Amino acid sequence: MEGNHTIPLSKLIDEFSLEQIVVPANLPEILITTPEVNRPGLALTGFFEYFESARIQLIGKAEHRYLTELSAAERESSLDRLMAAKPSAVVVTTGLSVHDELAAAARVHDVPLLRTALTTSEFSAALISSLSVSLAPRITRHGVLVEVYGEGILILGDSGVGKSETAIELVKRGHRLIADDAVELKRVSARTLVGQAPEIIRHYVELRGIGIVDVRRLFGMGAVKETERVDLVINLEPWIQGKMYDRLGLDGEKIEILGIELPMITIPVKPGRNLAIILEIAAMNNRQKKMGYNTAEEFNKRLMGQMGIE
Repeated sequence: MEGNHTIPLSKLIDEFSLEQIVVPANLPEILITTPEVNRPGLALTGFFEYFESARIQLIGKAEHRYLTELSAAERESSLDRLMAAKPSAVVVTTGLSVHDELAAAARVHDVPLLRTALTTSEFSAALISSLSVSLAPRITRHGVLVEVYGEGILILGDSGVGKSETAIELVKRGHRLIADDAVELKRVSARTLVGQAPEIIRHYVELRGIGIVDVRRLFGMGAVKETERVDLVINLEPWIQGKMYDRLGLDGEKIEILGIELPMITIPVKPGRNLAIILEIAAMNNRQKKMGYNTAEEFNKRLMGQMGIE
């Protein structure tokens, strides 16, 4: 289910090899709750009306130069106000020297003070990217996620409809498995949905009558992938006699997951249909659409032209 997620500050310290200048005793308990970061330029001047203490604060060259040009008393007052606002952490970038007043204020108010050799822009971009993934809204869906010709395809459908069997057939044809049975979906940006398998079932597929299969061991490392962006949703359903299915591809069915709208195709399943090949064609056709060519629309134009309809 979707909910609020956190990441320990200590994990970020390890991930980015941050130098620990001041470390409070409660460091293991400090959790980061937002992917946004802040450069506290206005806060250093005393303006705190829109200050977000949950954000990691970055001290770059501009902030460092501003603090350096203050008198010792002014610098102490400015930094004491900043640390009293209890930011989740303060990171000095570009390997800049740490003012004594900054370290002292961090100790007084128990605020983690860290340093990195990366420039402010480099560190900010990398940090936001990492936090966006770790703190992304997420949901778990029953389905299968595979990569086919570079397209991430999320296969949905009732139990027993053939999702896992189709995934194995695709793996045999050279494509890659990301998740079977349960797919953890994360909204990492306003336009991007990324899926992965829960750790306990990663690389495993359940085949009725056979049992659990380890895809990585059977087919090799090239047959699996840790995560993949979702580009297309395929809904498998048992063939219903008399139901009208889209035969031209003009309907443009959509599905919304975590607020992101994705193209969806409903494929009827019955004996004799090679679902793996159908999904390969769907992946190539979807990629072609993203490159600006829609076969269904082009065929419809030719048909209308043949009929003399503008």
